Amino acid sequence: MHRHSLDSGENPAPQRPAAADATPAVGSFRFWFATRRWEWSEEVYQMHGYTPGSVVPTTELLLSHKHPDDRDDVAQRIARSLDLGESFSSRHRFIDTAGEVHQVMVVADRLLDDTGTVVGTAGFYIDLTDTLAENQRDTLSTTLPGVIEHRAVIEQAKGVLMRMYRINADQAFKVLTWRSQETNTKIRDLAAQLIAELPTLPQASPQTVNEFDHLLLTAHSRIPR
Repeated sequence: MHRHSLDSGENPAPQRPAAADATPAVGSFRFWFATRRWEWSEEVYQMHGYTPGSVVPTTELLLSHKHPDDRDDVAQRIARSLDLGESFSSRHRFIDTAGEVHQVMVVADRLLDDTGTVVGTAGFYIDLTDTLAENQRDTLSTTLPGVIEHRAVIEQAKGVLMRMYRINADQAFKVLTWRSQETNTKIRDLAAQLIAELPTLPQASPQTVNEFDHLLLTAHSRIPR
């Protein structure tokens, strides 16, 4: 994924990517607390309907795309990230430049500098919009044959994802598939690691989802090779 960052200057006129039907399902971002600066990967630009680099990603621009019913909640989550130095995680809807509504899950972790100080948050936008199911069918069909044998632990992990992020079973499996491909890790191993580390999370606290985000994004690194 390629990331673009623009620090100053006026936003040029938004440009719709030529291949709107090729909107990616996953994109990455970074948000730096001190400067309030966002960095979007090319995929996140495209999700929102922009040509990569054609606009400056700001909090104001980000919120302007949020579904009216979700905007206040997202704004509060961003403010909480800034106030408490937490990762920015959310499940919400946004509206792209063509007026299409996207259902996304934002999974993120904290950004640390060399001294271990929290300086921002970084993670991924995962587009869970039903219209993207067709695009991911090939991916799932190539993954499923090796999954059947180990369904129990995978079903457990799916159940955790469903509860944690308020998503359905198909969406939970897409998230597992994405992390499996992103980290070159077998789905069954990733699922088993998530379940094994689940007891380390705080119980029923505001930080639970943030801690689970961290677990989801780093579990592959603790699987014995």
